[in-house]
Amino acid sequence: MDQQSEKYSEHIMGSKLNSTGSRTRSSLSIFIVVGLCCFFYILGAWQKSGFGKGDSIAVDITKQTDCSILSNLSFETHHNDDGGTSNPSEPKVEVFKPCGVEYKDYTPCQEQEQAMKFPRENMIYRERHCPREDEKLHCLIPAPKGYTTPFPWPKSRDYAHYANVPYKTLTVEKAVQNWVQFQGNVFKFPGGGTMFPQGADAYIDELASVIPIADGTVRTALDTGCGVASWGAYLLKRNVLAMSFAPRDNHEAQVQFALERGVPAVIGVLGSIHLPYPSRAFDMAQCSRCLIPWTSNDGMYLMEVDRVLRPGGYWILSGPPINWKTYYQTWKRSKEELQEEQRKIEELAELLCWEKKYEKGDIAIWRKKMSSASCRKKSTDICEATDFDDVWYKSMKSCVTPYPEVTSANEVAGGELKKFPARLFAVPPRISKGSVPGVTVESYQEDNKLWRKHVNSYKRINKLIGSGRYRNMMDMNAGLGGFAAALESPKSWVMNVVPTIAEKNTLGVIYERGLIGIYHDWCEAFSTYPRTYDLIHASGVFSLYQDRCKAEDILLEMDRILRPEGAVIFRDDVDVLNKVRKVVKGMRWETRMLDHEDGPLVPEKILVAVKQYWVASEGNSTSSDE
Repeated sequence: MDQQSEKYSEHIMGSKLNSTGSRTRSSLSIFIVVGLCCFFYILGAWQKSGFGKGDSIAVDITKQTDCSILSNLSFETHHNDDGGTSNPSEPKVEVFKPCGVEYKDYTPCQEQEQAMKFPRENMIYRERHCPREDEKLHCLIPAPKGYTTPFPWPKSRDYAHYANVPYKTLTVEKAVQNWVQFQGNVFKFPGGGTMFPQGADAYIDELASVIPIADGTVRTALDTGCGVASWGAYLLKRNVLAMSFAPRDNHEAQVQFALERGVPAVIGVLGSIHLPYPSRAFDMAQCSRCLIPWTSNDGMYLMEVDRVLRPGGYWILSGPPINWKTYYQTWKRSKEELQEEQRKIEELAELLCWEKKYEKGDIAIWRKKMSSASCRKKSTDICEATDFDDVWYKSMKSCVTPYPEVTSANEVAGGELKKFPARLFAVPPRISKGSVPGVTVESYQEDNKLWRKHVNSYKRINKLIGSGRYRNMMDMNAGLGGFAAALESPKSWVMNVVPTIAEKNTLGVIYERGLIGIYHDWCEAFSTYPRTYDLIHASGVFSLYQDRCKAEDILLEMDRILRPEGAVIFRDDVDVLNKVRKVVKGMRWETRMLDHEDGPLVPEKILVAVKQYWVASEGNSTSSDE
């Protein structure tokens, strides 16, 4: 191997000479492999120019050599570095300073100070209000002092480190309801809730006596006003994925607690704009004393639940006004007021074509009809929109989302879904019916094969993927959900994000596969607390946004929501990734660039990164200008 190849190998592998200047035999073997990779990368470029032959030879050699060996990019947790260091031999890059300690739980689009500038009507002040360009922070959000990697699942369901979410308010406010308890240096989550003080398991057992939770019919659920998301946490062992949401600051850090536990959740509220989910997304939705005024605005909020509820789906209401005869004094409301509220809910349910299936004690359950053909009462307030999935920042209206048309009374509107897990790889109805332009049954199946291949490659690069080390994952540009489907496991879950500027609106397909996700614009901050994801996957994100907003802003947002020692996998064109890597060098991330699985001739590359562990200190600067 020539001297130039050897130096290049040493740079890539990060290896060093020992004190005698010699190398071990195993290190030399690695150098030879990398040297071959580098040689055929150069050969590939020469062939691409049109001056050479032997492409098949290059591809064969590439297949036989593993160019994805990462000798000094550690994915393990260490927690022994309080500030992070950079390699002094690397070229100077812009270094992002830490933000002040006061920003450790910064949520840019849901900050309390900003929220108070907006009207209280319809919870507008609790909705997303993002900072202007000149108000954005250009610094790194610090972890609190003493931050520790969360407990692994399933222990994390029941315990969280106090240092990670140092807020005790809920332990006092909800003490008798068994939401959360403080014990020594940890929080314990007994699984209770306001309407299920005996525990989420007992509550879910009662629901399961009416709703087919056990057989895979119900896979996706929505929890409106989730608290610390114990309902979603206990549904997970029954193979049900719940998307939980609650507003920022109604109860301190409730969504932060949920994510710390390893339960899917976002900051959100039913207010004046649509929920960021597609129509016909959820098999089940619930309000457990969520205090949403369901009868206000002519039933607009219940109509929004109807929009996102799949035909045949279930809605659960536990709390006011259900069982008002027992609780009216506790709720400090009159019998007449509560009785009238329940009457209006019953009336709205009939208008929405929901059938009441159960009411006993504190719980009432309705089921949405399979199609409008079986509705007893036809609504006159039908929404006029043509795309009921076009919801980002769109105002809600008091109108009913129409069912998709059917040809017979027995047909399920929008298409019948298989039970989970068969649903995961079955052809989704939106694809079989041609509802997603440009996506066919064949292209869907090819996409699944491709992502199985990509994920297998990721697991070779980072052997901790699939081990349970990464519980909360995010796919920033989810497409058809192939990444999440290939990773599907009780050990982890994936928040599938479909960018609002994506060429195809595929989030409905993702939900039909039994996965969960959300719409989002990556020019803005995501609706979550800092340090809530263990692994982030970004395929094509920076090519998609290169003419929309600054890569620096997206990367700083990724850093905000990524846990210390969390991992990132970028997949994009090599020129795009080189620009990304330049920014990342100033963010306390360690990176390595790798060839595409099909070899160096492919211009798409993989950039793997690990965020270093560091925590807040009193000396942290509060802006990037200092």
